[in-house]
Amino acid sequence: MNKIAKILMILMGAVVASTAQIPADRDVIPEATLLKRVDKILAPMQISDSVKYLHVRKVVVNQYQILNDLQRLRFEEQDRLKQRKADTPLAVSDLPIIPKADSLLRQAHVRFLDKLGQMLTEQEIISIKNGMTYGVLPVTYDAYQKMIPSLSAGEKMQILDWLTEAREIAMDASSSDAKHQVFGKYKGRINNYLSARGYDLQAERKAWEERQKK
Repeated sequence: MNKIAKILMILMGAVVASTAQIPADRDVIPEATLLKRVDKILAPMQISDSVKYLHVRKVVVNQYQILNDLQRLRFEEQDRLKQRKADTPLAVSDLPIIPKADSLLRQAHVRFLDKLGQMLTEQEIISIKNGMTYGVLPVTYDAYQKMIPSLSAGEKMQILDWLTEAREIAMDASSSDAKHQVFGKYKGRINNYLSARGYDLQAERKAWEERQKK
């Protein structure tokens, strides 16, 4: 069975991976590391029902497995294309599969949130999203508000909207660096937005640092 087919089976629910039985061919993220990561993400939620906890845990573990496989698909396709001569026409069967991987990624994202929505509250899902993205959204949003106390309600809303959009994308990123790069891009957009509205960010940052010292 090829890798695309395997991922499609996972997305359709045909492969139900146990948290204790992660397939050996998923060697990019060791089993112990993956389980430890998911347990850390779920810890703040304090789920007392052990059955519910294991169910949620399995869903999050499975999502990481899918993200891992899709990233490996990209790497393999990129390597294969690099090996081809630039002037060699691509046959239909050799067209890049990266767009298909992106489509599968979007499907996986929607399906993941749908599964969580059947078990958890909105706030609990947000907790998982923040856990999967290292809490960058709340930390960054809080920092902007403290750095610029004069932000209007509308400006705060715009910053939060962009950070929320960044989090949705970063959830599907393949590594810590990739997740932070997504947020970095959106922070640049936010900074440009604030500068265009007349804020001197260097001065605001300096004033914030002085307030922190006091």
